[in-house]
Formats: sequence, structure tokens, C-alpha cells
Amino acid sequence: MSAIFKREMSAYFSSATAYVVMAVFFFFSGMFFNFYVFAQNSNSLTYVFSNMFFIIMFLIPIITMKSFAEEKKQKSDQALLTSPCLLTEIVLGKFLSAFILFTICNLIFLVYAVVISFFAQPQWSVILCTLLGTLLLGGAMIAINVFISVMTESQVVAAVLGMGAGLLISMMSYFVNAVGVEWISAVLKKISFMTYYENFTYGILSITDVVFFLSVTALFLFFTVRALEKRRWS
Repeated sequence: MSAIFKREMSAYFSSATAYVVMAVFFFFSGMFFNFYVFAQNSNSLTYVFSNMFFIIMFLIPIITMKSFAEEKKQKSDQALLTSPCLLTEIVLGKFLSAFILFTICNLIFLVYAVVISFFAQPQWSVILCTLLGTLLLGGAMIAINVFISVMTESQVVAAVLGMGAGLLISMMSYFVNAVGVEWISAVLKKISFMTYYENFTYGILSITDVVFFLSVTALFLFFTVRALEKRRWS
């Protein structure tokens, strides 16, 4: 797994992917920080995190689009599938490399908290709780997008489908209020990422929210392993 992880991390930083993703992440987070903290004379990053939810939905497909799609297109997936590595190790190696890049992007929020400390008392409990929620959300989205990547050989298709999935997930809370059928609304609310993510942004750490994101992550990593196993034997 470590070999796959190092290979993927090297690929991110030897190409423009990591730098473009970090630049876009830092730009929008900085813009929201300026608007909701400096302009509003606030010491809360809650609205910064909430708005970054939508940016994250579109950035993660850029991080993961080449995970397996590029391997399949270049036919290098055959060497990967016949290597001594377990399929689970291959998937985890690719997942962890994408997750580490995502984590590096999110470290900017700690910098913002330090900046706030120069003129006000930061809400550290809320900031750290929200950061945890953002990483859990990111982990779930990365797992979903890695699964999407394994289903196609086109990076563009993987990115577009991933963004479509992210848009659908980000709009789920709107569907909850729009659907007139009560039981459908209840189901949509149960699977809405925003329902679980919002608690973190208010400093509420719930085991239910943590388990939800970890379960989604584990489920889609399992699907990815099964998809690779099917390809290995086909």
C-alpha cells in the first residue's frame, strides 16, 4: 500500500493537479474568510466552512478523476491488477493519497484561526469540530469519486460524473423541503450529507454524524474493490 501511496502522491505534485486544487481551495476559502470574518468583524468560521461545502463538491472530482480512469486508459491497470498487492491495498493507497492532499488544503483553516486570534478569541472547539466534519465529508466524497473513476477510462467523464454526484448531494437538503411526500422527505433527510455536516459547523460532535460519513466511505471503498476484482477476473 505504501508504494501505491507514494506513487500517487508523487503524481499529484509532479503535475499541476495538486497546485491547481490548492490554489482554487485557498482562493475561495480566503474570499469567504474575508467576507464573513473581516468584513463582518466576526470571530466565527462557521459560514466560511458552510460555503466551502459547495466548493469541495467540485474540487474533489478533480483530485480523484485520474485515480483509476487514467490507469485503465493507458492499460497500466493490468500491471496493477496482477501485482502482488492486494486489491484493498491498491484502493486504500489511492484513497489515502487523495485524502492527504485534501487534508493539506484544509490546514488553511487553522491559519485563519490563528489570524483571528490576533484580534479576537477564536472559537477553537467549533473550528476543530468543523474541521473534523470537513475531513469526514471529504473522505466520503473521495471514496464516492474513486468508485466513479474505476468505472470509466476517461478522466473527463469521471470528473463530470463526480461533479454531478457532488451537485446532487449538495442539493439534497433542498429536495427534502421540495418533495411533498412525507416518507420520501424523511428518507432524503436521512441520506443528506448536509444534515450531518451542519452539526459539525455548529460545534456539535455526534457519534451518529461520524458513523454516517465513515460508513459511506467504507461502503464505496468496498464497491471499488469489488469493481476491481470483477475486472481482474474478466
